[in-house]
Amino acid sequence: MQVITSKDNEVVKDIRKLKEKKFRDEKNQFIVEGIKLVAEAIEEKTNIDSVVVCEDCVNDGSIDKKLLYEIARFKCVYVTEKIFDTLTDVSNPQGILAVINRENQKNNIDYSQDFIVVLDGIQDPGNLGTILRTVDAAGLNQIILSKETADSFNPKVVRSTMGGIFRVNMIKSENLVDTLKGLQENGFEVVVTSLNTNNSIYSVNYNKKVIVIGNEANGVSKEIQELADKKVKIPMLGKTESLNASVAAGIMIYEYVRGKVV
Repeated sequence: MQVITSKDNEVVKDIRKLKEKKFRDEKNQFIVEGIKLVAEAIEEKTNIDSVVVCEDCVNDGSIDKKLLYEIARFKCVYVTEKIFDTLTDVSNPQGILAVINRENQKNNIDYSQDFIVVLDGIQDPGNLGTILRTVDAAGLNQIILSKETADSFNPKVVRSTMGGIFRVNMIKSENLVDTLKGLQENGFEVVVTSLNTNNSIYSVNYNKKVIVIGNEANGVSKEIQELADKKVKIPMLGKTESLNASVAAGIMIYEYVRGKVV
């Protein structure tokens, strides 16, 4: 196998650029990294452009033979450990990553679903990725993101989804107010969290509901608060006034799940 040893190699330079949103959008590609995520990308039949492998990880057996056999079907780029370190976004890399061609996102909302999660300006990539992972775990297959929400293909988001990014349709909304009004017209009730209510999240039937998770610092925007059908709060027995956005989302999503399994 031919091993790339120069950081100035054009293939290496192109992959390194994908760390930046501008180039991810321009090339319509993103990176998944690590043994589990690359294996899931293959299993989910994503459009893999190429797989990059650190030669040392092949030689020392870090990557199992089954996965090496699987990636042989794709364009494989072998690099030295030094070069791989310039491509990775993690502190303890596993020596394998894949460049994925982004499919054209389906921007049509599936109104046949009975529960939809909407994100209003979530900024932290870790929060976004964790919410996507929770949505996937709950068996939901779509999420609506405001244009102010963080980039879904940020490497930290991709890692945090633990493979959910391959299964959840991420619908970008250019005007979230209009999108929510459209959902209301299609029989959904919009539910937002608010400190200015006595209604608990446990008092809501989550059938045909849209829950809106707001920005980490400012919560759900005023316009959306005003159009909401229901305002609820998560009861807290301690002194903390609010929860992390991904934790709040998880609690509400699993109220929906509880209604399905109980």
